Amino acid sequence: MRGMTSGRALAAALCAVLLGGTAQAQSVEDFYKGKRLRLIVGGSAGGGYDTYARAFVRYYVRYIPGKPSVIVQNMQGAGGVLATNFIASGAVPRDGSVFATSLRTVATAPLLDPRGTKYDANKLNWIGSLANEVSLCVSWHTSPVKTFADAQKQELIVGASNGNDTEIIPAVFNNLLGTKFKIVVGYVAVGINVAMERGEVAGRCSWSWSSLLSQRPDWIRDKKINLLVLTSNKRHPDIPAEVPLIMDFARNDADRTLLEIFLLPQVMGRPYFLPDGVPAERVAALRKAFDETAKDPGMAADFKRLKLELSPVSGEEIQAMLTRVYATPPEVIARARDAMRYKGEKMVAQIKTVKTSGTVLLSIREGRQIEFKLADGKTAKTSVSGSKTKVTISGKKATRAEIKAGMTCAIEWPGPGQQARSLDCK
Repeated sequence: MRGMTSGRALAAALCAVLLGGTAQAQSVEDFYKGKRLRLIVGGSAGGGYDTYARAFVRYYVRYIPGKPSVIVQNMQGAGGVLATNFIASGAVPRDGSVFATSLRTVATAPLLDPRGTKYDANKLNWIGSLANEVSLCVSWHTSPVKTFADAQKQELIVGASNGNDTEIIPAVFNNLLGTKFKIVVGYVAVGINVAMERGEVAGRCSWSWSSLLSQRPDWIRDKKINLLVLTSNKRHPDIPAEVPLIMDFARNDADRTLLEIFLLPQVMGRPYFLPDGVPAERVAALRKAFDETAKDPGMAADFKRLKLELSPVSGEEIQAMLTRVYATPPEVIARARDAMRYKGEKMVAQIKTVKTSGTVLLSIREGRQIEFKLADGKTAKTSVSGSKTKVTISGKKATRAEIKAGMTCAIEWPGPGQQARSLDCK
């Protein structure tokens, strides 16, 4: 009996070794073949990060070994921290099947503003960034603030999203450079643009040049905005030379050092990353696929058509850069944190809604996003929340998944590209 037991134990052990060897020997291509990957976008539907992600993944899957498919899911909130916390948590597998793109500030948030962060940016596996961003502060054309020097002398009300660099950067400029930005928080990214048009705010800061071109290119053409300053450590060939760099206003070396820390996320303006614990060979494969995708002439042509900046930064460069930043002396970080504090009375936006009507052209991801042809002939998208958007069809309560192409809907929303408050369709 003992011999039989020993024999069975030996067989089980050999089987375990063989199975373990097979699992370990699984190639990257074998793992990804037939897989459906998830890309979590830490931004609103229709916003800049969402636009980049959807244009990018169409090409990215061609270069990943095994050529998997990818679904894109939006998870906006807390300046991208919500999505990054989700990726870093145990809620997603650490096998390379789930990755994310989020607001660039998530890389330095645990260092500069750790409230709510539940991840270590150094432990995330950075795949790469599609853009070494150049951003700006702008004012509406009717504002008396025409230059950055004007903003140091008189108040400019700027719109911002909670917790991201549209809120952080104007506060930093107030504290370090003496500007008089008055910050109104509570907008989603595209909502700030609508608020500027309506006169609710008179400007915004840390607006990526690429997002400006993709969202409101006519504002440049028609001179609807004043370009106050480049919130970047480099120039852009398409931005007029008379627009100054923010470093031109640094008053001493200490302030210049702090500005460099805050501008660092610009280099990784459109980052993609994996959770920690993903097998090294899969990280390497996804980084290699990213680098190859960034060179794809078809994607480059698409990005040009969509007016999206394409100036890639490798995952290895980002990883090395963050290692250096996280080695910054604690006393410098403490001063940086103080510089981020808005010392004025922070205002919360009272989001106004308007009503319009349109015909449904396309329902995306089971109604999470709807594309309409509006009454004025223009097309526009809205995101639809399963809990916050009231949906009715022919007067009866319905779900967003029941909205179909061809329906005519009365839409209540803050404006195109933003989340609908209600949809009444028939």
